[in-house]
Amino acid sequence: MKLVRFGPKGREKPGLVAPDGTLRDLSAHVPGIGWDQLSTAGQKRLRALNPAALPKVRGTPRLGVPFTGISKIVGIGLNYRAHALEAKMPIPAEPVVFMKATTCISGPNDPVLMPIGSSKLDWEVELGIVIGRETRQVSEAKALDHVAGYCVFHDVSERAFQLERGGQWDKGKGCDSFGPIGPWLVTRDEVADPQALRLWLDVNGERMQDSSTADMIFSCAEIVSYLSRFMTLLPGDVICTGTPQGVGMGRGRFLKIGDRVRLGVEGLGEQAQTVVAAK
Repeated sequence: MKLVRFGPKGREKPGLVAPDGTLRDLSAHVPGIGWDQLSTAGQKRLRALNPAALPKVRGTPRLGVPFTGISKIVGIGLNYRAHALEAKMPIPAEPVVFMKATTCISGPNDPVLMPIGSSKLDWEVELGIVIGRETRQVSEAKALDHVAGYCVFHDVSERAFQLERGGQWDKGKGCDSFGPIGPWLVTRDEVADPQALRLWLDVNGERMQDSSTADMIFSCAEIVSYLSRFMTLLPGDVICTGTPQGVGMGRGRFLKIGDRVRLGVEGLGEQAQTVVAAK
């Protein structure tokens, strides 16, 4: 299934994308797309519905973050071999972990806000893992059983804040609008192999990133298992799994006011954002 939330910010309704590509309204059946719907039982109940019998949503409404209940966003840094090389950093022996503030999340097509004082605003297309049930100390072999689905995640970053201001990476990762998620949550059963997905990103129509999750240093199963040793993962938690080569930091160029970013992951949909000044 492709689960969505649509409508004005703060008043989104639950929906799904039917096999014919139309957006259908789920609000008569569930109050939202949250912990209950992310669970195995919740997904089973949704699959029992006939998408063709659900009301068709008219027009092209705004899409919000496709699910709720995000208690944390965990980032994995330097997880693509070619990206580590362009960043001139060694291949990690263990996953590099950082956190993104939950206040950074936004809809897939909402504007990216350039923070006050920003000088090196950067793009990063990533595969997002969405946890479906409480997870701790899970083995790699069983890790993906704890995944509700996958999504497109844009790990917007301010490199000067991240790397030139001392301390940890978090300050360059958690600004408002730095975590666009969606357009859909694609349930795990529709993603045959999360390590065989093409992902790409354009800035003003120019291709900047074009790679595959096959280049990940640590696989999705390895990441979920690894993180579960250090923290409890809850339903709705998002893991952004790293970005491939082609980021602005590697190219020596960064986003400016008015730039248009488009990005996507194979089978998971596309996002599009315009960079605007934060007030």
